[in-house]
Amino acid sequence: MATDHAPPPPEASARLLLPQILPALLVGVGASLLFLGVSFVAEEFQHVLWNDLPDALGVGRYSSLWIIVMLTATGVAVGLVVWKVPGHAGPDPSAEGLGGPPHAPGMVPGLLLASTLALAGGVSLGPENPIITANIALVYWLGRKAAPEAPGAAWVALASAATIGALFGTPVAAALVLSEALVGQPGRGSLWDRLFAPLVAAGTGALTTQLLAEPSFDIGLPPLDDPGFGDVAAALVIASVAALLGLAACYLFPYVHAAYRRLRHPLVMLPVGGLTLGLLGALGGHLTLFKGLAETKELTASIGGWSSGELLKLAVVKLVALLVAASCGFPGGRIFPAVFVGASFGLCAQALVPEVHPAVAVSSAVLGILLATTRQGWISLFTGAVLAASPAMLAVLCLASLPAWLIVTGRPQLELDHEGHSLH
Repeated sequence: MATDHAPPPPEASARLLLPQILPALLVGVGASLLFLGVSFVAEEFQHVLWNDLPDALGVGRYSSLWIIVMLTATGVAVGLVVWKVPGHAGPDPSAEGLGGPPHAPGMVPGLLLASTLALAGGVSLGPENPIITANIALVYWLGRKAAPEAPGAAWVALASAATIGALFGTPVAAALVLSEALVGQPGRGSLWDRLFAPLVAAGTGALTTQLLAEPSFDIGLPPLDDPGFGDVAAALVIASVAALLGLAACYLFPYVHAAYRRLRHPLVMLPVGGLTLGLLGALGGHLTLFKGLAETKELTASIGGWSSGELLKLAVVKLVALLVAASCGFPGGRIFPAVFVGASFGLCAQALVPEVHPAVAVSSAVLGILLATTRQGWISLFTGAVLAASPAMLAVLCLASLPAWLIVTGRPQLELDHEGHSLH
């Protein structure tokens, strides 16, 4: 007979896990479809705003004037949604991380509308936080209705894992995030028992995305097959300096957020934030707009064609734009724009020291920036490794993460509590 502290027998574990498969499959498909639907609508609307409309008006697509007008108009549009739409587009984005507790389903339409407008309008935020928040709200609400006896945390885990799998096109990222979250938390069964259903959801979400779209983090970096001591040294330095750069934004975040909060009304905060983003976009150019993944691919397609000064300007402008967008009330995530910041900074380092391999420079800089801005160790390491497109780089990045983590751990995060104070 099993005691209270002994693991359940294998057949008991199997009986508990098998009924979880169908709900996990359904959640995985649904989470991916929501992500793909929002992405499709945002991309189509982006094409209208930044291609069709300026062409019809005879205005340059990415002229300074058009960038300023479009970002300001986006601020007005999102401000109206936050002000008038039921649910006010969800909670304050500055206090929302990657996941979190379930919110009322009534705020989901406003949140998705505001996020779609921001993505299409060129705001420097990604789709991950709003999509995860929306999926958690919907899955929790539906799950509690369909199976009220199931723990609410189980539905949250399924929704989070499915969405992360859909966003990255692989369940590996979700497994890493959940294993980090589950460490030290009480729960029945082994870690793999607790990860079983979320991994089904994540795998289904990733597969659905792969079947219906072509997600790719391949940014065209030349692979590094045989890293040496010089590559390790370069990665250690670049990741650490990039972490310091990201940490500077974290220290500034509560002050910038407080400045926008003094404007009080969303129809003032968001248009002023949009105008600021427009001015930054006019300064940095079209590559500093939008969530940043496509722009990162465009940037790395011409390695050697940018000066170190130009690349540093792109990195700083994008980081400031991320800081402003996250402070003034636009819904969105930090991962995708932070990847662009890291890629720009890494290529800047490579332009200054051409002996550094581009894959080392970019992947280690992305690692450092993400560690500072997200505090998600596994996501940061995973993203850096995927961008490097070289299995041999994984060991180098693991070493590079150590000094970078020492720099950021215990420091302010790019996330605030609900009183506007920094999280540590």
